[in-house]
Amino acid sequence: MKIRKYEITDRDGLIELWNEIFPDDPPHNEPSLVINAKLAVDDLIFVAESYGRLVGACMAGYDGHRGWLYAVGVLPKYRRNGTGAALVKLAIKFIKEIGCVKVNLQIRTTNTEVAAFYNSLGFSIEERLSMGAHI
Repeated sequence: MKIRKYEITDRDGLIELWNEIFPDDPPHNEPSLVINAKLAVDDLIFVAESYGRLVGACMAGYDGHRGWLYAVGVLPKYRRNGTGAALVKLAIKFIKEIGCVKVNLQIRTTNTEVAAFYNSLGFSIEERLSMGAHI
């Protein structure tokens, strides 16, 4: 397993991966659009590769105030072997190097399995009301 930064040659594989991992995402999360938008800002996309195939990915962001993790996912066959943890740790390493001291993420309230995963990495639930607007 190789955990590394995204390369432009990963594009098709990342689109395929995210479509498989997040099949019910809304249209504004369409992978090709997300990749284009992310690369217009920075290159904080990380991937897990096994035998030439992308099996996991994570995006990170840092706005000068706090960091964020987005679209963290691993194919079911590769879960529970440290792949997701390695992706999260690499992303945090990179944003820490540019000054980030706190990282946040959002998950669906019904996704208790993923909540336990993040808890094992030192994340905890913070009482917040998350709001959004489509613009």
